[in-house]
Amino acid sequence: MTKLGPYDLNSVVLGDCVDLLKKVPDNSIDLIFADPPYNLQLNADLYRPNQTKVDAVDDEWDKFESKEVYDAFCKSWLCECYRVLKDTGSIWVIGTYHNIYRIGTILQDLNFWFLNDIVWIKTNPMPNFKGTRFNNAHETLLWATRSKASKYTFHYHSLKVMNDDLQMRSDWLIPICLGAERIKVNGEKAHSTQKPEALLYRIILATSNVNDIVLDPFSGSGTTVAVAKKLGRKFIGFEREEFYVKVSNERLAQITPIESDLLDYRVEKKKPKVPFGNLIEKGLITVGESVFDKHEKVSAIVQADASLKFADTAGSIHKVSAAILNKENNNGWSFWYVKRNEQLISIDELRLEYEKRFLNNEI
Repeated sequence: MTKLGPYDLNSVVLGDCVDLLKKVPDNSIDLIFADPPYNLQLNADLYRPNQTKVDAVDDEWDKFESKEVYDAFCKSWLCECYRVLKDTGSIWVIGTYHNIYRIGTILQDLNFWFLNDIVWIKTNPMPNFKGTRFNNAHETLLWATRSKASKYTFHYHSLKVMNDDLQMRSDWLIPICLGAERIKVNGEKAHSTQKPEALLYRIILATSNVNDIVLDPFSGSGTTVAVAKKLGRKFIGFEREEFYVKVSNERLAQITPIESDLLDYRVEKKKPKVPFGNLIEKGLITVGESVFDKHEKVSAIVQADASLKFADTAGSIHKVSAAILNKENNNGWSFWYVKRNEQLISIDELRLEYEKRFLNNEI
């Protein structure tokens, strides 16, 4: 098994996150997702109108003596996250109004560079039982890199496809974790703040690559590591509660990774930079043959110098197609077709064929 410093990758390690982070090598992590204690400062039990007690977040790990103690704790783990994060990596931190503004200040003080704040809108939030405030129906995620110059991963086009060919916005409507997804032990929920897999799926898919290393310093019930495994990433989780480590490992054992060929970011692939003349040089297009528009209403003749001749017009595949369309500019790669076995084939497909056969040294 691959190592990350003293730790086995693809595991959840028991211990304090700051102590464990100190042993992680510099610049070794591609993506960090942190769901730290929120320091909710709950002072009393909360009851529904029918007098049943609300199972709120009252765990000892969420309690701090003061805001100053909480700030010092956050600065310590964020300092280590800054050190271990690659220059090409990014970090996500989630929180509520109780803590996210304090964490945001610390992130900026440590020279992290903000890319976005994302609002996770809970489609099924817990009600405000006392009726004294607005229903708190969202949490905030901060997405940042080590610096403004960081060349981070962002699969923009894939996220756009996920969103019905519209830009993915910064307001995400995702239900809270309920039903079969909620991990329970002896009939009780295992972790009070278990995040929905859909949230981590979007984050990991959008901002990391297959085989990247994903780190969660507050692994909890293991949502981050479970989704990372499913998406073909390497992962490491830190968790100080032995019970949660056991829950996470049992959860991981049930995860089957998605097949590697289904994880390829095909819509992100850029067209190869191949001049039209290269297709002629390698015989994929012949001097003197005709190229057509997709309706075969117009045709042009390929010249020896890789220009096209159409009536009294001669020029590149782009200029001639633009002249035909009476436009200033046009993409000739998407306009012109050739005939092969009485079928029209886009010259763009020939460009991909050129890349496959010659740029990848397959022949």
